[in-house]
Amino acid sequence: MKIQILGTGCPRCKQTEANAREALKRLGVEAEIEKVTDINKIIDFGVVATPALAIDGEVKFSGKIPTVDEIESVIKEEYI
Repeated sequence: MKIQILGTGCPRCKQTEANAREALKRLGVEAEIEKVTDINKIIDFGVVATPALAIDGEVKFSGKIPTVDEIESVIKEEYI
């Protein structure tokens, strides 16, 4: 599994990354985490508001900081 944090590196993006790491830790799941800061690559995902979080190339959250519970729920439903 690959989790991508889409954003310019602002505090909201950093919190999104921290929440993703905590969700993975809670679930005992390993994943590659990639920060995507290039605005053109972010646009290629179809994202117009950051922060955004994608799993395996599919945007799951955009324009908000997803909670640890929200991220955990998506991973459980779709990847475990």
